[in-house]
Amino acid sequence: MNRAMKRLLIWSPRVLALLFAAFISLFALDVFSEFSGIWQVLVALVMHLIPTGMVLIALAIAWRWEWFGGTLFVALGTLYLVTAWGRFDWAAYVMISGPLFLMGVLFLVNWFFRATLRTNM
Repeated sequence: MNRAMKRLLIWSPRVLALLFAAFISLFALDVFSEFSGIWQVLVALVMHLIPTGMVLIALAIAWRWEWFGGTLFVALGTLYLVTAWGRFDWAAYVMISGPLFLMGVLFLVNWFFRATLRTNM
């Protein structure tokens, strides 16, 4: 495996997780359209950012332990499917669970090929 491919395989799940966290954070912006008091808006904002925090925690774990983080990302994707099933169109499941599953698989591939990926970087 050449050096560019190793770097791509190592960094792609990490960058993808950061971009995904930014993407789901955008959904929290709808709390500012409500005309409530400042405390209600702050509580709603924190509640809307819980999924972002879960993704960032999973990324922090996966950065150190790829196998556990990969499993955690797959679990988050499954959790979303189970809790939201039947409420949205199929595209919502693909947009949220799809990247979580992809990141989980990429972290598991990183773990599986860790010896090969870490040599001659």
